[in-house]
Amino acid sequence: MRRALYEVEADSSTLMGQLVWDDSQRRDHQAPLGYFKEAVAAARHARDPSTESYATLRMSFVALYGEKNPVRGVALAEQAADAAQAVSPSLTGLSLLHVAEGHAMTGALTESEAALKKADAQFDRIHPDDVAAPFYTPNEYNRLAGSCYLFLDLPERAEPILRTTSRALASKKKSQAIALGNLTLALIRQRKFDEAAATMHRTIDAVELTRGGGGLNLAFSAGRELRQWRSEPWAQEINDRLLALM
Repeated sequence: MRRALYEVEADSSTLMGQLVWDDSQRRDHQAPLGYFKEAVAAARHARDPSTESYATLRMSFVALYGEKNPVRGVALAEQAADAAQAVSPSLTGLSLLHVAEGHAMTGALTESEAALKKADAQFDRIHPDDVAAPFYTPNEYNRLAGSCYLFLDLPERAEPILRTTSRALASKKKSQAIALGNLTLALIRQRKFDEAAATMHRTIDAVELTRGGGGLNLAFSAGRELRQWRSEPWAQEINDRLLALM
């Protein structure tokens, strides 16, 4: 009975952490981290490494995308991968993808690609009892790989990956919004403005449907990069849509 209670506490604390962070548009970091730490402690009491890994991975998200601390984000994602190693190749792979992204944020190409290679190897280990298998897909891998190359200032390598991924994620609007936002940035940085503008409108369309914090932040990041062309009619139209989104 005590173990079952710990399992419920771990799951509910993880969910509360996600809800609080999303509701704050990824601005409140302390409250979500408090819930995720509670989830990790409860999961350890329940001897549930999958839930421990997932809650730790969520803490790495806060470090990477909220606190903008890639070093801490990498350390937490590595902890999540270690916790999942024996029970869930899918969670291991997801965690390694965020290890790769954290390294990319610091400009470490070799370390980022090494983590991507390790994450890719997890697909061959997935088994029927892996509860996280539906969440670790080639589309998710490609979305994060494209993001890595964008952080590494290689937009020409990120673009084809993100273009393919954004089409494949048509049924998952929150993930698609993130892929489209990154694709917009890749196009802007290559001065492909007509394509960037069209993709930006698709990004905003997806964000309007989901209000997901990840897509929203990327839409505004792309908007900031377009400021130097704000006198152009197409850029003004995008700015108007972003203001309406706010």
